[in-house]
Amino acid sequence: MRNPAIQWQVQENGHYRLSGALERDTVPAFWQQRREWMPQDAKVTIELSGLTRVDSAGMVMLLHLHQELSQAGRHLVLQGVPQQLLTLLRLSHVDTVLAACME
Repeated sequence: MRNPAIQWQVQENGHYRLSGALERDTVPAFWQQRREWMPQDAKVTIELSGLTRVDSAGMVMLLHLHQELSQAGRHLVLQGVPQQLLTLLRLSHVDTVLAACME
């Protein structure tokens, strides 16, 4: 059985779409390749409604993405955040870290 992949789609004007399974089986390779997909925009808006599954590895990846962008002086906006991710953030007591990023 083939593992589901993460799809990173560049839209326009700092808007991106992340879809597929953001989980422990897909995150490591995707994160290692971040130099290829890491946005360089001042404001990075990522649509997450296309995610089919998110686990704690996916949550941590988004937290690290937020941290990297913040350290570079850029702003992250998350749109269409799935309920599964909101629940993970709340249960992990890190929901406040990304709260300002969510629309």
